[in-house]
Amino acid sequence: MKIPIFQVDAFTSEIFKGNPAAVCPLSEWIPDDVMQNIAMENNLSETAFYIEDNDTYHIRWFTPKAELDLAGHPTLATAHVIMQEFKKNLKKITFKTKIKDTLNVSFKDGLYIMDFPSRNPEYKDEIDIFETALGKKPKKVLAHRDAVVIFNNEKEIKSIYPDMEKIKKLNYPAVIVTAAGDNVDFVSRNFAPKLGIPEDPVTGSAHCELIPYWSKILNKKNMVAHQLSERGGKIYCIDNNDRVSIGGEAITFLRGEIEL
Repeated sequence: MKIPIFQVDAFTSEIFKGNPAAVCPLSEWIPDDVMQNIAMENNLSETAFYIEDNDTYHIRWFTPKAELDLAGHPTLATAHVIMQEFKKNLKKITFKTKIKDTLNVSFKDGLYIMDFPSRNPEYKDEIDIFETALGKKPKKVLAHRDAVVIFNNEKEIKSIYPDMEKIKKLNYPAVIVTAAGDNVDFVSRNFAPKLGIPEDPVTGSAHCELIPYWSKILNKKNMVAHQLSERGGKIYCIDNNDRVSIGGEAITFLRGEIEL
């Protein structure tokens, strides 16, 4: 069996920046363990698999360790592959997920805009355990799927060196640290060693939690964010109440074929 594979740098227009994702188009679903092994072999933060069904695309995402219920940058990368690599003349792509959610991605003015569910994080009384894991005392802690840990400023976010073993023991798949930005509305970093991702370069799904939080704090609907990883990435954000818009650029790095 041969499976096409593309590697796309998401949330950037430059090779070697943003967040790399693998994208594998399928004619039919292959066994879960094979998809998981492909993701492990790719050793990127996520590998996306998709099937085209008339005007709908069914999508699934795997980290090197586990399947996810929602992932941003590989969805953006998949939309890029469909529109640019397969030359589909589409202005909008509708994705269906394993948990039956519908995700729409549109392309306008060079940006892929993802319509994702808003995941408003709630306050947690867990400052002490996050201070121990992150090496700095946060202002407050919130959570939805992931932990959202608030700090005072961008300088503090840049200076965090987490204890990955302690992060793994927390009851969250990922820990997002965030603060107001110096030159953008807010900044973040994302640590997910439990999923095989010590630090994710740019995390679309994290902004499902970050956007509703910062929209309230800043009293803004339209925002620009920057993820402060080594590769870095810019995210264009809109709070739409029960949904969020997450926008970014993408560029193809690799075209190839998997042989099984």
